[in-house]
Amino acid sequence: MSNVKRHFEDEAGQFDSVILRLIPFYAEMVEALVRSVPCDEKEAIRVADLGSGTGTVSWHVLKRFPRAQVTCVDFAEPMLEAARAKLSAFKNVCYVAADFRSTGLIQGCDAVVSSLALHHLRSDADKRAFYGKIFDGLNPGGCFYNADMVLAANDILQRLYLEKWKAFMKKSIPEEEIEKVWMKQYADEDRPAELMAQCRWLSDIGFTDVDVAWKYYNFAVFGGVKKSS
Repeated sequence: MSNVKRHFEDEAGQFDSVILRLIPFYAEMVEALVRSVPCDEKEAIRVADLGSGTGTVSWHVLKRFPRAQVTCVDFAEPMLEAARAKLSAFKNVCYVAADFRSTGLIQGCDAVVSSLALHHLRSDADKRAFYGKIFDGLNPGGCFYNADMVLAANDILQRLYLEKWKAFMKKSIPEEEIEKVWMKQYADEDRPAELMAQCRWLSDIGFTDVDVAWKYYNFAVFGGVKKSS
């Protein structure tokens, strides 16, 4: 994960503008993520934003749940600095410079959310184990939703996914940059998993109401709920 950390430290200042050119319908994806949280908007819920980056997801969480206590977790200090600036109007936020795999950060949460972060976990086994830790840390009735890069179920669909992703990027990024920078980074750093496999893992772990709330080819919002006792 050290290469990933350096990458995000270097790009923190440009992240918000770059992400809109890299991720199709990014704003729509974030909206779907936050709207999926099945909590009462008036409740003082506890939320962990794992790999919070510049705080975009947390900003939307706080706009929808103004009484929420949000913990932004990111291992890149420049990202957290950007988040502090973006969320300066909100007092109910804490910032933790740490690897999001630190399980203590999840304990007692009513919602755990993440955007474009968990695909950096190196293997399917790592992801499945981490989803189990999230489940264990959630309060009964809590939820986990993830907006992330995913793999298709077969090679034909995967080629389609990558073609559509490149076609989107070509609208604002030179083809040479796409291949030499972003696709290289995808090959070197990103380890997405099959979407439907991840949904099965969540169900096997014990999450209920597992569903895909939003999807555009290789990007999806999915998650589930920890049933109340």
